[in-house]
Amino acid sequence: MEKPTKSFWQIWNMSFGFFGIQFGWGLQMANMSAIYEYLGARADQIPILWLAAPLTGLIVQPLIGHASDHTWGRLGRRRPYFLMGAILSSLALIMMPRSAVLWMAAGLLWILDASINISMEPFRAFVADLLPEQQRTHGFAMQSLFIGLGAVVASALPWMLTNWFHLGVGAAGHAIPLTVRLSFYTGAAVFFGAVLWTIVTTKEYPPEDMDAFRQRKAEKRSLAANVVEILDSIARMPKTMRQLAPVQILTWLGLFCMWLYFPVAVARNVFGAPETTSPLYSAGVEWGGICFSLYSAVCFAFAFFLPAIARTIGRKHTHTLCLIAGGIGLISVAFIHNKYVLLLTMVGIGIAWASTLSMPYSVLAGSLPKEKTGVYMGIFNFFIVTPEIIASLFFGWVMNHLLHNNRLTAVVAGGCFMLVAALLMQRVLDPGDERIRVEETQNHKQLARSVAQ
Repeated sequence: MEKPTKSFWQIWNMSFGFFGIQFGWGLQMANMSAIYEYLGARADQIPILWLAAPLTGLIVQPLIGHASDHTWGRLGRRRPYFLMGAILSSLALIMMPRSAVLWMAAGLLWILDASINISMEPFRAFVADLLPEQQRTHGFAMQSLFIGLGAVVASALPWMLTNWFHLGVGAAGHAIPLTVRLSFYTGAAVFFGAVLWTIVTTKEYPPEDMDAFRQRKAEKRSLAANVVEILDSIARMPKTMRQLAPVQILTWLGLFCMWLYFPVAVARNVFGAPETTSPLYSAGVEWGGICFSLYSAVCFAFAFFLPAIARTIGRKHTHTLCLIAGGIGLISVAFIHNKYVLLLTMVGIGIAWASTLSMPYSVLAGSLPKEKTGVYMGIFNFFIVTPEIIASLFFGWVMNHLLHNNRLTAVVAGGCFMLVAALLMQRVLDPGDERIRVEETQNHKQLARSVAQ
């Protein structure tokens, strides 16, 4: 089926749900390590406590992607999963800051991550479903824009509640500050509202061959049969996807190091907080949230320029340059001891983040069979969660025995991983980019003939 070109506002509406999804992620990334430390966790315990995030993604995303490929109903193909995930995520966000003990927070993180993944995975396939090849970069860039905007507000919200609304950070009987609890409650409402907006404003295309689709649906395949089909899809993975795998693994390993330790590194290494009960610790973690907010703001702004840059130099080279900027940004944190100068490092990280959220998916979408877009987008998540699982299981040992629990060194290591990913991006084949260039060349030739006539 020939997909019609979408207007700016149609792409806006279909991507708006990502604002809410990233609001949830942003709260989690900026606050979970601190929540764990508020509840008594040591630095070497934090990686294993974060295991929920990648492990749930590893399990949930391929299953949800496969299920959404084989779904069609009143809400369409992907939108039922948007709604289900939004409801569950909102409930988990309300419960998370009410955690009284460490095991409760860790358990709720499992529930929250599984729920966010239910909403998030189909959004990637949503763009490939609804947009023609020449608009996919714009679609994924729009997702980056909303991801950046959502994370800006979410990361800075505890700081804003303290400094703009003058709310106290503490309350009797609660280990987790009041500002963090109110931020999570706000996030629940924003998550549900943003996803609901996309559900209401955007319609989906039905399967091209409805009779064949109904026949497959009537077969009522077992879970085992679906797992076998997913494994077969992994074995037949497109070449471009295999080439992107090490790029994604190293990029997300670098990002995971940052998310795990940047806010607490700022509290201890820049603000000089001796322990979690110190006012300097809360101030440092909040400033870490401001830094995260700034790189998300850069992500938001840079997303406007990504399609033009990719059109000029190609998606592969664009992503390489952006990853280099991110790697330099993380490494430079080691040489900065002023909290305001620290904000400058977030520019490079924001550029890399915007590209990471759009370029790999835009490259991948052009290499996938249409009938398996959802499942392959889910499988692609393996290359995000695998390094995170490895880090969760083994980085605690590295922190304890090699890095001596130095949180700042862990952040710098993340920058090094990102630089290696930039080099590996140069070997990736982008078939969609080649098709776009051929089509543009043909269009230019046709225009030249028309002018000549």
